[in-house]
This record gives sequence, C-alpha cells and structure tokens, in this order.
Amino acid sequence: MLELYGQIEESVAAIKTQWSGTPRVGIILGTGLGSLAEQIDVEATIDYGDIPNFPQSTALSHRGRLVCGQLEGKSVMAMEGRVHMYEGHPLKQITLPVRVMKAMGCDTLMVSNACGGLNKHYRCGDIMLIDDQINLMGDNPLIGVNDDRLGPRFPDMSAPYDAGLIETAMKVARKQDLHVHRGVFVAVSGPNLETRAEYRFLRNIGADVVGMSTVPEVIVGVHAGMRCVGFSIITDMCFPDSLEAADVNEIVRIANETEPKLRALVAGVLAEL
Repeated sequence: MLELYGQIEESVAAIKTQWSGTPRVGIILGTGLGSLAEQIDVEATIDYGDIPNFPQSTALSHRGRLVCGQLEGKSVMAMEGRVHMYEGHPLKQITLPVRVMKAMGCDTLMVSNACGGLNKHYRCGDIMLIDDQINLMGDNPLIGVNDDRLGPRFPDMSAPYDAGLIETAMKVARKQDLHVHRGVFVAVSGPNLETRAEYRFLRNIGADVVGMSTVPEVIVGVHAGMRCVGFSIITDMCFPDSLEAADVNEIVRIANETEPKLRALVAGVLAEL
C-alpha cells in the first residue's frame, strides 16, 4: 500500500501533462454506459497505455482510455472501459484509477455495470440503483499495510453508496418517468457465469443482481472518502429453476438498448450535483 502512493503520484503527473483541469466527478463507464463519453465536452483523451501504472482493459466493448472534460456543467474524468479481476490484474491495480481520480480532485464516484438479475421482480433491460453490495470476489483492494494518506485502516462500509445521491437519482428517474429498482449488488470474480446452485445461494444471501466488477472500485472510493453512486443494467435473468444458457451477444444487445435511458439518468444526476 505504501508504494501505491508513489504510483498514484506518477499517474497524476502524466495526466497533468495532457490536461490541466481539476475534476469533481469520476465516472467509470462500464458495459451499457460507454456512449456517455460522446456527450462530454472533451478537453483531453488519454489512452490507458500512456498513463504509468494504469491497467490495460481487454474486455469486450471497453475501449481503454480516459476522457477528461465538461459534462452537465461539471468537470469530469471518465474511464471509457474498466478492468476486471478475471483479466488477471490484482485489485490494487484495478482500483488505482479511482485513487488517481481522488488525487486529481474528484469527490464523487459514479460507477455503472451490466449484471445478471436474481430478483424475481426484475426483467432484462431494467435499471437498478445500487443500494448496498456484497463482496464475494475472494479478495479486497485494501489488504496490506495501510497508507494513512490514502484513507483509514478500517473504513466504515455501513453506507457505501451515498444516500443523498441515491435520492437524487430516484428524483431524476421520476422526473424522466423512468422506473428504476433499488437493490443489492453481489460481485464475484468470474469469468465463468454461475451455476444454478450458486444462483440459489446468491439469492438466499440477499443479492438482487450479480456481476464481476464495481465492488472493488467502491471499496476504494469509500476508503478515499468519495461519495459513491452506482447503476446496473440487468442484461440476463439468473433464475435457477428456469435457467437458460447465457448469450454474450444478447447481453451486449440489451445493454446497448438500455443505454440511452441510463445515459439520461446519469446526466440528470450530474446536473443536480
């Protein structure tokens, strides 16, 4: 953890050679929110490969670049594509961009993802505001010697997602006549999807959706003192008693179809900040 501070400083220094802005909001554009980058009044675009210590994204539909500029009157840093644990990166490296966002000036973190629906009241194409989370990834980005410059040894996780931001998102959704759920996101390592027995287990422990991201970034966001808000697009249904084989192309199609709604919701929340 102590050497992490130096890596963050190195990354920040490289970004500042290409962008002089001071962002307020960091955005992780997961599956289903990639086109939000097109709405940013871009001041700089930096490939992850040009930023020291940044992990390289190999996931489908994740471009792997940092987009910096203005959106809804706010200065933002947006990750156009995230990195996942199943790609082989340690969680400290996966979450380093969140640390960099904080060091650049961000006090708010917005995350998005595509996920599988466990709640019987959800349907493909629905949007869920993340109200709480469960970490079943078998790892934690905070393991190791703690650097007090980055955050406390034992960060409180009683409310990882900011209640005020959740209420703002619900208000914006009502204004847009958009139905959204509030629920619990459980993260697993992947890359395989889950068995029927695993889906039953996840439902029994209180999860509404399941995915392979988001939780590590939010843990680090909370550790760094950022306000966090998260959005999930349900792209496939994970009902163990009527389970069908997952089709990745269908998952991407549903994410893309739902993207305009999520994009409008996120932009509306940004406008209210």
